[in-house]
Amino acid sequence: MGADDAGLPEDVSAPETSPEITRASVGLRSERGPVLLAIMLSVGLVAIDATILATAVPAVVADLGGFEQFPWLFSVYLLAQAVTVPLYGKVADMLGRKPVMVLGIGLFVLGSLLCGLAWSMTSLIVFRAVQGIGAGAVQPMGMTIMGDIYSLAERAKAQGYIASVWAAASLVGPTLGGLFADYASWRWIFFVNLPLGLLAWWLIQRNFTETVERRSHRVDYAGATLLTAGGVLLLLGLLEGGQGWAWDSPTSVAVFATAAVLLTAFVLVERRAAEPVLPLWLFRDRVIVVTSLATGVVGMLMMGLSSYVPIFAQGVLGTGAVIAGLALAAMTLGWPLAASNSGRIYLRYGFRTCLLLGAIATVAGAALLLTVDRHSSVWWLAVPNFVMGIGFGLVASPAVIAAQTSVSWEDRGVTTGANMFARSIGSAVGVAVFGAVANAAVRSRLGETEADLEHLPAGVLDPAIHGVFVVAAAVSVVLLLAAVAMPRHRAPSA
Repeated sequence: MGADDAGLPEDVSAPETSPEITRASVGLRSERGPVLLAIMLSVGLVAIDATILATAVPAVVADLGGFEQFPWLFSVYLLAQAVTVPLYGKVADMLGRKPVMVLGIGLFVLGSLLCGLAWSMTSLIVFRAVQGIGAGAVQPMGMTIMGDIYSLAERAKAQGYIASVWAAASLVGPTLGGLFADYASWRWIFFVNLPLGLLAWWLIQRNFTETVERRSHRVDYAGATLLTAGGVLLLLGLLEGGQGWAWDSPTSVAVFATAAVLLTAFVLVERRAAEPVLPLWLFRDRVIVVTSLATGVVGMLMMGLSSYVPIFAQGVLGTGAVIAGLALAAMTLGWPLAASNSGRIYLRYGFRTCLLLGAIATVAGAALLLTVDRHSSVWWLAVPNFVMGIGFGLVASPAVIAAQTSVSWEDRGVTTGANMFARSIGSAVGVAVFGAVANAAVRSRLGETEADLEHLPAGVLDPAIHGVFVVAAAVSVVLLLAAVAMPRHRAPSA
């Protein structure tokens, strides 16, 4: 029996054969600390770089030009990161976690160096893609490594640390970007990654050791190509729809139609592949389907909060940028607080109970958000964010741990990758849905085809963002339904 079997909650049981002790280990317990530090460093850098450019765009455009192209600095990073996640997960199950993590950190550092040396907007976009390809390995491999080296009882606290880093990075990123742009150079946004990334790389190399059974593999090149191409087009359509082109435009229809054809072909290829890059049994496994759905909903709700709470605070309530950031920061307080204590819940009562409590808290927070209007104080705006943060903390990390616990070492990487991919899809859907709701409300009042929400009068902005809050409340109910669907008992995996 593996370490994960001890103290296992009744609703999810580990596989009968749990080879992670022989497959991956750090020789001494004390060596796990540096490995966790390396994961926190690398995940923090990846998270910060998703948002750090937001406040530095004027400085970048002033230096490199290409104002029309700058939105791609964000889209290409997120696209490259999202579509490579499931591929890295499969490779890690075949070759081990360490080479994939080392490669990911190396590519991220290389991409950061090249971004800092970029000579045009086009080159910066290309190098951001390199960064994103590296980032696609870091988070899922970090989560998978923690699943390998920590017991079930220990993972909640470790995941709480990662959740804290991720949540803090989402707020720290824009602030750091503005500081570098104003007082140094925007290029230091990328150069600062070099020493920290190299430190994380060195810590992994020195402290994480694993022994992987080497055997021949049949690489699923066709499946990997179809998944990557179809995933890129799907995410591109969601991110650019209503922004780069209208939802009902020929371009939008062509993008989504091509994505559908490629992903359908991917499913047909995977049914016959000897070693599929994304095994279809994942979509028949109830625990993995439910936890991936829950993670996707969390990603969608996070996008709604992160995008529209600060705009509401500034444009409707009349606060400054710092106070608006603090209203959103309430979520980053609730999330790690709940995540680090979630282990006590799922170890005693099971993963289903933990997810149910998180979903109930999320629904309660979303309901409180509906009471916020132009007459509310900014502190009342912060309360729903805190409550929803608690809900996210009781759902996101336990969902990943539940999925990891339900499979053996050989499938833990691809399972974690599928869960992270679901969050990326959820975030992209959030961008599309919430953006469409807000813009439709604005057009109904002003008759504009495009509008910059940040510069609209409060009388227009209030109902537009309130519509986003209504949709967020409806989406939170989906999370509750997913938690209800979580099985009470789990038969051992084959």
